[in-house]
Amino acid sequence: MTFANPEYFLVLLVIPAMLFWYWKMQRKHVSELRISTAKAFQTVPRSLRQRFRHVLFTLRLLAVILLVMALARPQSTSKGENVSTEGIDIILATDISGSMRAEDFQPNRIEAAKKVALDFISGRPDDRIGLVIFSGESFTQCPLTLDHAVLKNLLSEVKSGMIEDGTAIGMGLATAVSRLKDSKAKSRVIILLTDGVNNRGFIDPLTAAGIAQSFGIRVYTIGVGTVGMAPYPVETPFGIQRQNMPVEIDEALLEKISDQTGGKYYRATDNRKLKAIYEEIDRLEKTKIEVTQFRRHKEEFYGATMAAGLVLLLEILLSNTVFRKIP
Repeated sequence: MTFANPEYFLVLLVIPAMLFWYWKMQRKHVSELRISTAKAFQTVPRSLRQRFRHVLFTLRLLAVILLVMALARPQSTSKGENVSTEGIDIILATDISGSMRAEDFQPNRIEAAKKVALDFISGRPDDRIGLVIFSGESFTQCPLTLDHAVLKNLLSEVKSGMIEDGTAIGMGLATAVSRLKDSKAKSRVIILLTDGVNNRGFIDPLTAAGIAQSFGIRVYTIGVGTVGMAPYPVETPFGIQRQNMPVEIDEALLEKISDQTGGKYYRATDNRKLKAIYEEIDRLEKTKIEVTQFRRHKEEFYGATMAAGLVLLLEILLSNTVFRKIP
C-alpha cells in the first residue's frame, strides 16, 4: 500500500486540537451541587447514555482520520519482472596431482581451490557449470549442469590420488574443450587451475588451446603456488613429515594458453589471492540479464471515503436518537 498524496496526513495535526477542545467543553458543562453526602447516589446505576457519552466525539475523530486517508489517495501496487537470461557455460578444469597437497595454502592447495570454486558456483545460479579433473590423465567429474547441488557434492569428493599422478595440462584442457564444443551458449569459458609443469599426456597444451580457440572458448588459467619453496607432506617410517620443495609452475605456458584463447593468466600465492582471482573472473563473465519492470496502481481511497461517510451517518443517527439533547 502506498499513498499518492502523503502530504495530506499533516491535516491529522488537528486531532490534538480537537481533543483539547472537547476536554475544555466537557469541563465547561460540568455543574456543581453541594450536598451533605453522596451515599444515596452510589447505588443508582449508570445509564447507557452516561456510559457511552464519548461515542459521538470518537466517531467524529474516526471520520476525520478516514477522510484524511482518502485525501492522501491510498493505492495498492502490483509489480513484476520479465526476465530473459543468457547463461554462460563454464568448465572448471582442476589439477589434483600430488603436488596439490602442498601446504603453502590453508589447509592445502587442493582444499583451498575447492573452497573458492564452491563459492564461485554459488554465485552463478543461472549458468551451467561442469567439472574436469586431471593429473597424469583426465576425466569429467561432472558434465555441464544447472543442478549445482550435485556439482558441489561431486566437487567436495575430489581429492589427490583419485587418478594416476602427474600433470597432464594438455589432457585436462582437451577434456574441458570436448565438454564445451557442442554447447549452444553465447559464451563458453574454461577456468584451468594447476600448480605444475606439463609432464604427462599425449596432447600438447598449446594444441588443446588452439582447439579451444577454434571453438571460440575462452580459457582463464590460474597458477597455484607460493614463490620459492613450499612445504609438502611426505610419508616416512616415522609418519608424515613436511619437506620444503621448490614450486615449479610453467607460467609462460599458462600465459600463452590464456592469450591465445582471449582469456587471462593469474598467479595465486595464497588463499586470499586465489579468492580474489575467482571474484575477478566472476565479474568478467557475468550472465547477461534483461529486465523489464512494470507497475500497476489501483486507487483504494473509495473504501476510506465510504467508511468515513458511514461513520458520519452513524454519528448523526445517534445524536438524533440515543444521544439527542433535550432543549
